[in-house]
Amino acid sequence: MGRGGARRTAVAMAALGSMTAAAVAGCGGSAGDRADAGGSGPGDKAGQTSATADPTRIPDVGDRYQRLVPKDSRQVVAVYGDGPDSADATVVLYTKQGSAWHRDRSWAAHNGTKGWTAGHRENDKRSPVGVFTLTDAGGVLPDPDAGKGLPYTRSASFAAPRWWEKSYWHDFDYVIAIDYNRVKGTPPNDPTRPRGASKGGGIWLHMDHGSGTSACVSLPKPGMEYLLRTLDPDAHPVVVMGDKARLRA
Repeated sequence: MGRGGARRTAVAMAALGSMTAAAVAGCGGSAGDRADAGGSGPGDKAGQTSATADPTRIPDVGDRYQRLVPKDSRQVVAVYGDGPDSADATVVLYTKQGSAWHRDRSWAAHNGTKGWTAGHRENDKRSPVGVFTLTDAGGVLPDPDAGKGLPYTRSASFAAPRWWEKSYWHDFDYVIAIDYNRVKGTPPNDPTRPRGASKGGGIWLHMDHGSGTSACVSLPKPGMEYLLRTLDPDAHPVVVMGDKARLRA
């Protein structure tokens, strides 16, 4: 679906899938956003460009995961986890112009409370490492892109239960589904798990509350708004995510 295509407007009444209170007890994130005019990776300051960086490659991502990025993708959300057992991360949006990747903007973020895994299982509190497409979005709040970007389902069914801690109540005001063990083209909270329930699911980019998540990646509200306004289905956006050491391998 292009940026001017039809939008999904039906209210999604699906449950939150595997997002139980126990799983989300660690969901969250914080900090602001910053525009970057260059930089070769998550540790660079805005405006700096590494003399050895290859602009045709996503910074700090090794051959294994570079090869998994679709040839037609022109937008990459890179999630650089601080360590294999850390809940802290940096999210960087890269856009492709010609053959070169350009760093657009970055945010402090959080991932699974226990870090990362290449073999995600339900309730392991680790985020899955890999390259996944981004095709569907939604949330409690209206679409900040007003119907021009990713298909967006607005529904009260995204709201976190009010028996959760208050700091979690707005986690799902905006969400972008990470296409891990889900059916593309459905609302993010569709509970269908093609690979089975044991593999987990309901893994999203969502709003942040200051600490680790059950398996999602959380960003501050301005970051989620920016992604929802910027990600374009015609650019075939993907997320490349994992701890820094594993991504470089």
